[in-house]
Amino acid sequence: MDSLRSVGMVAALAIAWLGGALAGDDSDYSNKWRIECSGRAQGEGAIHFRVTPKEGEEAQVDVRIAQGRSENDVARDIRDAFQSQLSPERYRVESDDGEDVVIKVKSGTPDFSLVLVESTVEHVRLHLERE
Repeated sequence: MDSLRSVGMVAALAIAWLGGALAGDDSDYSNKWRIECSGRAQGEGAIHFRVTPKEGEEAQVDVRIAQGRSENDVARDIRDAFQSQLSPERYRVESDDGEDVVIKVKSGTPDFSLVLVESTVEHVRLHLERE
């Protein structure tokens, strides 16, 4: 199990890197991010994100995923977690095409970076994209 978890962590970091979401550089900030979900959860697990605004405190967003959840279900779980764990005065979170989640800042709010920190959900792939 530990080796599977390690593989999951490495995969999550690789996905975050491929999505261009490595914090620390101004090019990593945007006013809108898309999380694309694919695959069906083969076991229960968790997904952990980090949201860092250019100005203000970073926030951790933790998502629990149950076994058997489809990509649309996973996207809904992610959407609901972001809606409940981020400030509604600063962010708007919505679903798009069923399997995507879009996070936007509200007008006058600084851009932010989004990083996939870890995923322990087997067979669910996530792609983060700046828009």
